[in-house]
Amino acid sequence: MRAEAFSSAVLDWYDRHGRHDLPWQQDINPYRVWVSEIMLQQTQVSTVLNYFDRFMASLPTVQALAEAPEDEVLHLWTGLGYYTRARNLQKTAKIVMAEHGGEFPRDVEKLTELPGIGLSTAGAIASISMGLRAPILDGNVKRVLARFTAQEGYPGESKVAKQLWAAAERFTPHSRVNHYTQAMMDLGATLCTRSKPSCLLCPLERHCEAHMLGLETRYPVPKPRKEVPQKRTLMPMLANREGAILLYRRPSSGLWGGLWSLPELDGLDDIQHLAMQHSLELGQQQQMPALVHTFSHFQLAIEPWLIRVEESALHVAEADWLWYNLATPPRLGLAAPVKTLLKRAAEVLNAGESS
Repeated sequence: MRAEAFSSAVLDWYDRHGRHDLPWQQDINPYRVWVSEIMLQQTQVSTVLNYFDRFMASLPTVQALAEAPEDEVLHLWTGLGYYTRARNLQKTAKIVMAEHGGEFPRDVEKLTELPGIGLSTAGAIASISMGLRAPILDGNVKRVLARFTAQEGYPGESKVAKQLWAAAERFTPHSRVNHYTQAMMDLGATLCTRSKPSCLLCPLERHCEAHMLGLETRYPVPKPRKEVPQKRTLMPMLANREGAILLYRRPSSGLWGGLWSLPELDGLDDIQHLAMQHSLELGQQQQMPALVHTFSHFQLAIEPWLIRVEESALHVAEADWLWYNLATPPRLGLAAPVKTLLKRAAEVLNAGESS
């Protein structure tokens, strides 16, 4: 199938059946496209919808993002996961303000020099918001092209990725590139889905090699599976007389970097040392239901305990530790499982007050 016929078929389908009412498709500018693309990395559109509107309401411009407190940015991101994305957003916003006069570079290569912006994200920003001819290869587009060409090999391998990028470059048109980019993402998200593709509705069906072979779900070739290890930790929720829970800010790098979290201990014996560190007297202890949180490379099995404590009037709070008021919670970035555990703790503490 010639490249012109490919793009023409995709654009004709998009005009009639594509998604045109997503919030980031309104008032299009590089900032809105960039934020949406970062949010959509490894995250479903249905999840991103509420986060995007809330983020834009609080931080409507690249300048607002650059000047916002980090805790505000992480708070708005809480629940989306992969928090390095949020920290890179703010890093990039500051660079755009300081080095580019508040305007995103109109060049794919220069866009990829900004933190957190890879080649596909740069292509999306350049094509959708600037009308520049730039191919993309996000998860949806990768799936469409891998099936259309029956591409052998795992796309994470450099040789395979290079071949898919060549296909993306070949099929990207010189006109209406903004619509074509959105069309390819829509095609992968709505028809060429991972498990049950709607091939009979696809504008590329007659020329799709995977479909002609009857092997649609074989492509893209999946990553070789590895056993996911599981780690265990005990998370104490130390509740003072006011019902606030002791949290600490994690280091800026690494897992949950910069987010507020519960302490992580090896076992119950370590709670006494934690209490002494903060001049706390331990009271009633209650084991809460276990929680398993899945990361991309391991599972974390959490054993939570709700423990009442009494504070010393003479103790001065340490840096990067705070009492998190469950009744009027501050706007902080919280690790997703910690947010879940705090909600459970609030229910138990409120039930105790009402009984």
